[in-house]
Amino acid sequence: MVTATQNESKRSERFLPIRLKLFWGIGQIGEGVKNSAFNSFLLFYYNQILGVSATLTSIALAIAIVFDAISDPVAGSVSDRFQSRWGRRHPFMFASAAPLGITLFLLFFPPDGMSELFYFGWVLVFAVSVRTFLTLYHIPHLALGAEMATDYNDRNSLFSFGLLFGAAAGYGFYFAMLTLVFPPQEGLANGMYYADGYSKMAASAAVIAFTAIMLCVWGTRSEIPNLSAGTPAKQPLGPRRLIKELGTAFSSPSYRSIFFGLLLLTLVLSIEGAFTPFMGIHFWGLETDQLRLIPIGVLLGLPVGSVLAAYMVRVFDKKWCLAGGTTISLISVNWMIVLRLLEVLPENGSPILLPLLIGSSFISAVLVPVVFITINSMFADISDELELKTGERQEGVIYSARAFAGKAASALGTVIGGIALDFIAFPKNAVPGEVPADIIFNLGLFQGPLTSICNLVAVVLFLRYSLTRQKHREIVEQLASTNSDT
Repeated sequence: MVTATQNESKRSERFLPIRLKLFWGIGQIGEGVKNSAFNSFLLFYYNQILGVSATLTSIALAIAIVFDAISDPVAGSVSDRFQSRWGRRHPFMFASAAPLGITLFLLFFPPDGMSELFYFGWVLVFAVSVRTFLTLYHIPHLALGAEMATDYNDRNSLFSFGLLFGAAAGYGFYFAMLTLVFPPQEGLANGMYYADGYSKMAASAAVIAFTAIMLCVWGTRSEIPNLSAGTPAKQPLGPRRLIKELGTAFSSPSYRSIFFGLLLLTLVLSIEGAFTPFMGIHFWGLETDQLRLIPIGVLLGLPVGSVLAAYMVRVFDKKWCLAGGTTISLISVNWMIVLRLLEVLPENGSPILLPLLIGSSFISAVLVPVVFITINSMFADISDELELKTGERQEGVIYSARAFAGKAASALGTVIGGIALDFIAFPKNAVPGEVPADIIFNLGLFQGPLTSICNLVAVVLFLRYSLTRQKHREIVEQLASTNSDT
């Protein structure tokens, strides 16, 4: 009989085959299309189509954070300790697929002609539902990746597949929706104002998310016998156990630096995502047939960035990959906005503007994988550090805090974006070209320079990460020695 300890030793000697990396990466497609629906369409739909206050919509999403604060560590802790013939992670991933798809669709399919307060409740109920079912999948999925890949470099390779599929799905979904569902139409100021398109968009996202999750579960099932069976919990699930397990994770200075740095990065990305349709339509003056071309730069840049991330970690320690990638990315996403605010760029309608935006999106897409692949890989390395310290594998708890950071910052970014829209007095049902210039200027100021302060603080935090390649190698060797003596 092969014991869990023997499995740990066997896994440390192998690299994952491409097939497993592909199926694990496909699982990120579900999160990618969900994020695209939330970040690029949700606030715009409720504010500009249904006429709900941006602040009120954002408050509903903020309340959902409270539920994430509970569901994320619970899902991580339960999956860490869960034992079954189908492993620790796969049962939860399988169970999440259908409910996630259904609630994602219903979020964009409220009854017509209801009050603003009703729509507030609708957003609240289904945003909480979507986030909860995503938690049920996302945390076990990340933990599964950390378990499957044990090598310092191979982890970056695995997570590069995840980021590539997830980001490509998110931007590809946005491109497809603007092309097929929200093209320019007669009688509409912009294709994004096509109200009936949002239920079609949501149905597409739901089907894609369900299919991707099921493919991931099916394609990685062969790995279940090679994974740790888990350590039974020493105490029942409850607040004390969760606090203790989270306390263990946060006892690592490296974990704290990456956690809070990621929180800030995701916050900025979420604000940018919430502002994307407003910036594209009103700041840059683009129609949907032009907006849909910007993701092409992203889709071309992501494969380059994924390869670059895997290469850079072989040359530099992960800390420098992360800090350097974040710094250069900060410049790439801001330079055009700053030049427009300084009135250096040509006016909207210039033929050079769209190529510049596509080129800028390409550069950002090359850098984003370097940042986020490295972060996910770092969390897996930290799980080894904490196993040496505690004698227990708890990737689920580690990634639950990471997932909560991402989801909380994502929701908070949407909240901040909604409040900012009301603060600068951005009009509901705004007509492109008729929004006052000072409001457009404030929109760009908030989207660009002001939010970048968070990125600068994140870089400072990343520089405090102390788990080097050499230190991780020593940890793995000590773990192997401990397992062989057991």
